[in-house]
Amino acid sequence: MRRVREKREKRERRERPKACLLLLLAVMVGCSGPKPIFYPNDHYKAVGEEGVDRDIEACRTQAEKAGATPESGKAAQVAKSTAIGAGVGAAAGAVGGAVVGAAGSGSAVGAASGAVWGLLGGLFRSKEPSEAYKGFVLRCLKDKGYDPTGWD
Repeated sequence: MRRVREKREKRERRERPKACLLLLLAVMVGCSGPKPIFYPNDHYKAVGEEGVDRDIEACRTQAEKAGATPESGKAAQVAKSTAIGAGVGAAAGAVGGAVVGAAGSGSAVGAASGAVWGLLGGLFRSKEPSEAYKGFVLRCLKDKGYDPTGWD
């Protein structure tokens, strides 16, 4: 029994850096977000790419000061996705574990795996800013003379 526990602990120590790297990658990808798309009107051409980027950042800042955050509702979406993944994983793990005589540990492993899958899925799915934030930024950019057509 001791030997089995030592093997499991050794495997867990090997897997920990991989899990941390995966989480870091998910956070980095989750933080990169879409930007407004513009029709290249005269104002857009006159200010150039650097001016456009400055104006986008200024409008983003104004939106956040007004209370329209890009993350509105994302935490709840990610939490829901994580909970669903944990539930599905636990059920699948229990069934798989019951086949080999370890339903409890199979359920625990399945729940953990499902939660991670749900978390990562939620992070990747929730890149789109909230509607209030997008609307505020687009209106601000229109007021500055741009012709925004949407987000990408």
